[in-house]
Amino acid sequence: MALSVSSLASTFSQLALPSTSAPHPPPILRLLPSPRRAARLVLLAASAADAPEPVEAPAVDDEGPEEVLAVEAEEDALVGLALRKYVKQRLPGGFAAQRITATGRRKTASARVVLQEGSGKVFINFRDAKEYLQGNPMWMEYCKVPLATLGFENNYDVFVKVQGGGLSGQAQAICLGVARALLKISPANRVPLRSEGLLTRDTRIVERKKAGLRKARKRPQFSKR
Repeated sequence: MALSVSSLASTFSQLALPSTSAPHPPPILRLLPSPRRAARLVLLAASAADAPEPVEAPAVDDEGPEEVLAVEAEEDALVGLALRKYVKQRLPGGFAAQRITATGRRKTASARVVLQEGSGKVFINFRDAKEYLQGNPMWMEYCKVPLATLGFENNYDVFVKVQGGGLSGQAQAICLGVARALLKISPANRVPLRSEGLLTRDTRIVERKKAGLRKARKRPQFSKR
């Protein structure tokens, strides 16, 4: 059956689509208080009112790593200054003004040694011997071998001013200086020190480099062609 144009127009006019020009406002959501939520709020308010007031903890100064290192450096500096002051008090007038003094040498190291009655402490360049010699037991033993040979390791304090060379050569120079200083205390100490070889100056030094060689005696590799 054929439809007329007027019937089609009336049919489309009845199908009205919503316009998109004016957007609809979003719906408003309102939370209505439920009886359970209201009761819970009342209980929380009552517990907060009955709870004791919080006690503030004492403020703790959180020092950073940089501040801690700065404090430790200041303490070490104070210890060093105090030790230097103590050594100067024990040596009025300096090393040259002391009564029991001697000089020891090894390689290129030279050590001026002063002995004083004490408890066996050793100070090198205004520092503790263990700290100066980096805790090396062999080097520390060199400083006390002459005293231990005579049984005086706990009777004298050793004050040393050393320069030149390395720590090994300086330790051996201190050994010779202590042995020579013990001779000024009593000439009878010469026999036991001489028998142990502590009064002999070790003259061995590094041989100098020669021209045309890589070291003192090491030559370049020979090439025939």
